[in-house]
Amino acid sequence: MIQSFSEAEKSFIKSHQNDEVTTLLLQAKKYQNLNIPELVLQIKARQKAKSKLPEWVENEEIIFPKMISVEQCSSENTAKFKASLINGETLIDLTGGMGVDIAYMSKNFTKAFYFEQNVDLLNVTEHNFKQLGIEHVKFVEGNSVEKLGDLEIKGKRGNTWIYLDPHRRDDTGSKVVRLQNCEPNILAIKELLLKYTDNILLKASPMLDIDLAILDLEYVSKVYVVAVENEVKEVLFLLQKNPAIEVILIAVNLTKQHSTTLSFTKSEEKNASIKLGSPKQYLYEPNAAIMKAGGFRFVAQHFDLQKIAPHSHLYSSEKLVEDFQGRTFKIVAVCKLDKKEISKYLTDKKANITIRNFPLTVQQIRDKLKLSDGGDKYLFATTDAQNQKIIIVCRKLT
Repeated sequence: MIQSFSEAEKSFIKSHQNDEVTTLLLQAKKYQNLNIPELVLQIKARQKAKSKLPEWVENEEIIFPKMISVEQCSSENTAKFKASLINGETLIDLTGGMGVDIAYMSKNFTKAFYFEQNVDLLNVTEHNFKQLGIEHVKFVEGNSVEKLGDLEIKGKRGNTWIYLDPHRRDDTGSKVVRLQNCEPNILAIKELLLKYTDNILLKASPMLDIDLAILDLEYVSKVYVVAVENEVKEVLFLLQKNPAIEVILIAVNLTKQHSTTLSFTKSEEKNASIKLGSPKQYLYEPNAAIMKAGGFRFVAQHFDLQKIAPHSHLYSSEKLVEDFQGRTFKIVAVCKLDKKEISKYLTDKKANITIRNFPLTVQQIRDKLKLSDGGDKYLFATTDAQNQKIIIVCRKLT
């Protein structure tokens, strides 16, 4: 069992929670009665998890595992999003880890099973769940695939969910992306898992090729591309014994203010009616989730926008679209890549530069125009429908 920290240890962690950990280690002799290296690891983990797991960090009784587990675990907001997708009688988490996902998802189930092969990590997670008041999760040590048949699963298959977030590092510690290189290999065990349930939720790398994964997994019903503050964090695959005829792609962007979703199928994307046109009054850049999900044509049709060029993935309109899911800009000017022409619109020789279907890098453009980063103007370097290289000068609205 995990030994909780003493009051003195908790006091040390709390009073030094914002301190530089290297400095604390150098001062270890000042605290003869405390295991400073161990407490410094806790402080470092809490600093790392401060924005990722705020509810856990606020709880002084929580013990954080090794840093690699903190780095690899889901954030609270993505875990809560996953919890909004599923519910039923029994939840089985085959890849327990630090337990963030099952901590939130299990609230929608009568009972839940957490599997983990690392006994130290399992013990830490079991301790933490007690501090968080999570009492209906059973902890099982060992290989989850081998022990799955030992579970007493009652009720209908449709009320049982299996969740897994396969380990995405190889034997050398390097990151892997493809499903067959992860542990466990979902492609090798999917048929076995579907003997126990009709519903599997799989978390995968944000770098994964979605189209290839859909072909490999076969049973995909929905794909959720989940971004946090416009940065894609994970791709979720909903596998079902009897999947929908066509996979639904759902682009999700979670922010502090609100969340947005845009759903479409591959055929809707392919058949979307789009218009090409030169930049108008407003410029739009879809959020990262939409871009990753591949909704390049559908987003234009959905928001009634013109596409600047077939492969540029920038959009424009004469009238402002206020509910657009992404960044919105007021166009100031459209120029050639000419320092003298562009400088007329920049008062401080600063600009934020983005390239979309353009032959130069951001740094090359910055060097050519003699600009530093920042300021209130945004430059989009792109190629228009007439194959002309243009710079769109904008100011940001949202």
